[in-house]
Amino acid sequence: MDSTDGVAPTEPVGELPPGYPRDWEADVVLRDGSVAQVRPIRPDDVRLLQEFHERQSDESIYLRFFAPLKHLSDREAQRFANVDYLQRVALIVEAGGRMVGVARYDRLTGPDGPRAEVAFNIADDFQGRGVGSVLLEHLAAIGAEAGVQEFVADVLPQNHKMMGVFTDAGFEIQRRFDDGVIALSFRIEPTEQSQAVRAAREQRAEARSMRSLLAPASIAVVGVGAQPTGLGRGVFEHLQAGGFTGTLYAVNRNIHHEIPDVTVHPSVRNLPGPVELVVVAVPAREVLQVVRDCAAREVKALVVISAGFAEAGPEGERLQAELVRTARRHGMRVAGPNSFGLINTRDDVRMNATLAPEMPGNGRFGLFAQSGALGIAVLDFADRRGLGLTDFVSTGNRADVSGNDVMQAWIDDDSTAAVGLYLESMGNPRKFSRIARRLSLQKPVIVVKSGVSSYGVPPGHRVRPTHTSPDAFKSMLRQAGVIRVENLHQMFDVAQLVVNQPIPHGPRVAIVGNSDALGALAADNAVSWGLQITHGPVNLPAECTPAQLETAVEAAFADPDVDSVVTAFMQPAIAQGIGLAAALATVSARHPKPCLTTFLGISGVTDALSAPDPRSQIERFVPSYAVPEDGVRALAAATRYGEWRATDRGAPVLPDGIDRVAAEQLVDAVLEASPGGRELTATEVRTLLAAYGIEVWPHTSVRSADEAVQVAEQLGYPVVVKSVSPLVRIQPVSSVRVDLANADAVRDAYTVLDERLAPLHANRLVVQRMATPGIPCIVATGEDPLFGPVVRFSLAGAPTEVMGDLAYRIPPLTEVDVRELINSVRAAPLLHGRGGGLAIDQGALEDLVARISVLAEQLPDVASLELNPVNTHVAGLEVLGASVTLAPPAVRTDSGRRSLPSAYLRQ
Repeated sequence: MDSTDGVAPTEPVGELPPGYPRDWEADVVLRDGSVAQVRPIRPDDVRLLQEFHERQSDESIYLRFFAPLKHLSDREAQRFANVDYLQRVALIVEAGGRMVGVARYDRLTGPDGPRAEVAFNIADDFQGRGVGSVLLEHLAAIGAEAGVQEFVADVLPQNHKMMGVFTDAGFEIQRRFDDGVIALSFRIEPTEQSQAVRAAREQRAEARSMRSLLAPASIAVVGVGAQPTGLGRGVFEHLQAGGFTGTLYAVNRNIHHEIPDVTVHPSVRNLPGPVELVVVAVPAREVLQVVRDCAAREVKALVVISAGFAEAGPEGERLQAELVRTARRHGMRVAGPNSFGLINTRDDVRMNATLAPEMPGNGRFGLFAQSGALGIAVLDFADRRGLGLTDFVSTGNRADVSGNDVMQAWIDDDSTAAVGLYLESMGNPRKFSRIARRLSLQKPVIVVKSGVSSYGVPPGHRVRPTHTSPDAFKSMLRQAGVIRVENLHQMFDVAQLVVNQPIPHGPRVAIVGNSDALGALAADNAVSWGLQITHGPVNLPAECTPAQLETAVEAAFADPDVDSVVTAFMQPAIAQGIGLAAALATVSARHPKPCLTTFLGISGVTDALSAPDPRSQIERFVPSYAVPEDGVRALAAATRYGEWRATDRGAPVLPDGIDRVAAEQLVDAVLEASPGGRELTATEVRTLLAAYGIEVWPHTSVRSADEAVQVAEQLGYPVVVKSVSPLVRIQPVSSVRVDLANADAVRDAYTVLDERLAPLHANRLVVQRMATPGIPCIVATGEDPLFGPVVRFSLAGAPTEVMGDLAYRIPPLTEVDVRELINSVRAAPLLHGRGGGLAIDQGALEDLVARISVLAEQLPDVASLELNPVNTHVAGLEVLGASVTLAPPAVRTDSGRRSLPSAYLRQ
């Protein structure tokens, strides 16, 4: 059967083998931007392996097997195809319905052996396209999860490509030459270098896959009908009117109508030349056939304008999944369905493949949105502000391409100075955070997002539920350097500043104007947003001349204590106003500090407030705001971003003394006995945390006053008697007695607490050594279905239980992230000595948080963990209480191996 006309030829025959790990299946983007499939090998792949071997050159066969092996016998193929997915693991890569690569590892000393031998074989015509690198990443991640610590391989000296796969992966390679073969070995635990290599390869591949969407050499629009009001006809005419520079085709299966000066082709299969991008605007039921036609012509990407998919109900959801699977099976990326379309305003492309009749002006702002309604809104905002765009991308139901993919493309795009994303939903926040952080280091990223839960998610957008606080999402954006705003109005306020002016180097502001009221309003708003007024407000006469304005503004820019200049002017007359605006623009263009204005009568970005930069001769615009509040709020956001970008973010934390293998063995043993998970015992908690270098002070449960005294005598005075029941967390004072120095004090404390707490069933009393008096804190983490691990910090007691004063971060954390997590709670000044106390040993607290963050990142089976209380003081800290619950987790949305979101469920 032709693979373009039906089910992929490699669908399993019969039932899957026992233990088949379906979660190893993945769609991946290769180096050239095409899509391929990685999956575990199956027993029914014997014929596939033999066909693959027959296509290989003699040289490739020799480099793989160290011998001329003309044919792969049935016996050999069956041995290769039958694995146990534990001691023997094999993955294959398919592209366009045929096998293009295979890789395997075999453990050397049994099913639990820490070393495994790896081998790879890549199709001749796919070598150099990143297949080997993808397979190594996936094998290493699978092996690490299964307890493999080291890979070994024998490589012939002339096999330079395979040597490159190993040496370029970022692992520390050991090599020796033995009997004509290079023996390689390397530990597969991810390193900072290997993770950086993986992220860079992922970025290059996904950015390349976007090129066919954003800058195609040829476009076909399917569904160009006779009716001028039809969607396909509209997109085709918008491409014509916008001046698309490539080849443009019209397609409609019904060719019994004519369009003046346009040839309408009956199918993509009948086009006279190659086509890179196809815009699909036909009824949903016809889309799959169009996709198959595109596969036959090796189309690179699709924009599906058509509606009627997941947003329409279960049948539409099934159709959408099949659309994505079919497209990816043949190497295509998909924007949509239910997309508003794509725009590229650059002169060498000029593409308006949207439902909007007018293409925005060329500029330096990239825009991403999801639904069509938002597409109309954001383009309207950009037009009214006079803000030119580089790209506009709408992904509709984001069944395949998402904002993450588009951000990957903008990382390499020097023509885009800032980007804005209107996110109605978010499917993979961990990957978003990782990419946004990298992009934010180069240019501002402005995000409109009201929430992250499935509540209010648009129809057709599949997201996992989240159990964490919305504050975790806000913290994630701050951690990534993203500028979060509340609405489109604020997005464009910030955009017109950061696109047209330098990023502020600090919070010091000068205010100059010719209106006392406007100047005072600007100053009040600046102070309220945390900016510092270090120059002015300078009040010029209402009838000031351009020369007076230039002198005053020049002085503000020249002040070394000024980082930004805010101006506010009224126009006594139109002619005079034009002169004032020109003077302001001219002065601003001479200085590398940002300037904004409230120039009554002028709003947005206009030529009236523009002048060439004398150094670069590039036109610089001074953005004007209707009221000072809007401009100052935008300046405050840009200032915080500038401070974030100027701060060394540090390296990911990895404290010494961590025994991940021991921790994983404990977790595996517990889940093997209790597959559904359970709370760990006190001994198990201490063992798990000890593997991460964390000591938990033991406590002993007691059931009588005499038993409490006996334990106290064993521990040595002074001691503490307290309840460990979760019911008493809100009132810790009534559930603990401290500094008990003798038997009578212990007996009295036990009696009082038992009598008070028994009616509440909260009299779970323990005795513990008395710690150095300090400030109690809580360090916790939980595995969230959407975010993955979320680390939480707060001060224990009222700040947590009454005020809700908690801070969140998403691992992996850097040293700076850890420090900011601790210092971001409102009660943090107490840790630094505010109120007359001594400052705590923050270094010890940061080390503890770092260890918990690494544990959370490495052990997804830890459903929840809480250290409470952590007693902090000037000499260090003690962990006085800890609880851990294990549970089998969902597969994280951003795992250690590259993959696209599942076509079955948008992750």
